[in-house]
Amino acid sequence: QVQLVESGGGLVQAGDSLRLSCAASGRTFRFSNYPMGWFRQAPGKEREFVATIRWNGAIYYEDSVKGRFTISRDNAKNTVVLQMNSLKPEDTAVYYCAAGREYGMPLTRRSDSVYWGQGTQVTVSS
Repeated sequence: QVQLVESGGGLVQAGDSLRLSCAASGRTFRFSNYPMGWFRQAPGKEREFVATIRWNGAIYYEDSVKGRFTISRDNAKNTVVLQMNSLKPEDTAVYYCAAGREYGMPLTRRSDSVYWGQGTQVTVSS
C-alpha cells in the first residue's frame, strides 16, 4: 500500500506563489521507480492533469501552467514538489498528488494514476 500526503495549499492573491509538497510512503514502495504527478479539480469540473515527472526525470506540463509551475522530485526524501508562481484565479482547485505504476508512463491521464493523496485546497483571489 502507498500513502501520499499533500501539504502547502492555501488562500493567496493573483500573482502570488505557493509550493505544494507530497510525501510518499509504503513498506515496499521504491519512490525513485515511480512516475509522480499532480492533478487538480475545480468545483463542478473533472479532475485534470497539471504536471508529471517520470522515474527517469522526464517532465510534462498541462499547457495552461507551462512557464508558471515547476514540478520536481527528491528521491532521497520521497517527496514531489509543485512550485506554482504567477497564480491566477482559474488555478483555484483541490490539488491531488498521484503515483503511477513502477517504471510506468507519465501521469498525463487519470487512468495512468494508481495511488492518490487526499488533496489540498488552493484558492486564488482576484
